Amino acid sequence: MTTYTTLISAPDLQSLIASGAPLMVFDCSFELMQPTAGAQQYAQAHIPGAVYANLDNDLSAKHGAPGAHGTLTAQEADQPASGGRHPLPSRERFAMWLSSVGFANGMQAVVYDRQGANYCGRLWWMLKWAGHDAVAVLDGGLQAWQAAGGAVNSGEEPAHFQSNFELGEPLRQLVTASEVLARLQQPGQTVIDARAGARYRGEVEPLDPVAGHIPGALNRPFAENIGADGRFKPADVLRAEFEALLGGRDPATVVHQCGSGVSAVPNLLGMEVAGLGPTALFAGSWSEWCSDPARPVEKG
Repeated sequence: MTTYTTLISAPDLQSLIASGAPLMVFDCSFELMQPTAGAQQYAQAHIPGAVYANLDNDLSAKHGAPGAHGTLTAQEADQPASGGRHPLPSRERFAMWLSSVGFANGMQAVVYDRQGANYCGRLWWMLKWAGHDAVAVLDGGLQAWQAAGGAVNSGEEPAHFQSNFELGEPLRQLVTASEVLARLQQPGQTVIDARAGARYRGEVEPLDPVAGHIPGALNRPFAENIGADGRFKPADVLRAEFEALLGGRDPATVVHQCGSGVSAVPNLLGMEVAGLGPTALFAGSWSEWCSDPARPVEKG
């Protein structure tokens, strides 16, 4: 069986489903300003059998509230793995969620959304971080699936049997605010900020209390990875664009961030498609960085 680890096309997913290979598809549709909209979109239309993964409830921790997800004997499982507006849950907490929806280590995961891979990239990255390499983003999202003649279901899907997903060694690097700060003036770190240009420059800030960016960060809005057809740009185009942005800096030094660690992932995935990865993620991103007035801020 072919293992998909970055992108999968809609026809390849159709073939994979038809082959009966162990597979789970996740719908990660979400709207930042309307947190209930993604679940409504899923209820209206989704790939048959897909599990809905909610950014707020399933792919984020509850801002460090002890026991927010229920009682756990292992207290550390409720400690978020990052700060910011969408703190990462601990790997242990994430593994419990995967097990609860029936995802097992032997399965291929395919993730998609309707928002240009902005939200499903989070689950792609988290599975890598949990030690699971067989995860791919459906290139072009639900739109590409439907354009390729893929069927959709509406409403709920039958629940899956509980599985026992076992964590492996992390396959992607998570970095903290203190690590980014410590390496700020060193050549061994290149920060890429995925927010829109006006937010990066500090001209507007709709979500966080402070405007601006991490000193020295380069700007590449995450939507620049996607072509006019809604799919990721070809590998050679992505490679040329990232190399131009890096200006001779070593791709291995790159740390990705955005506002809350979610929309940074299309840049991270874009670099991998381009053959320039894997690279690191600062999941707390700007929302965590600007929460401490002692950390420097740059504008312009």
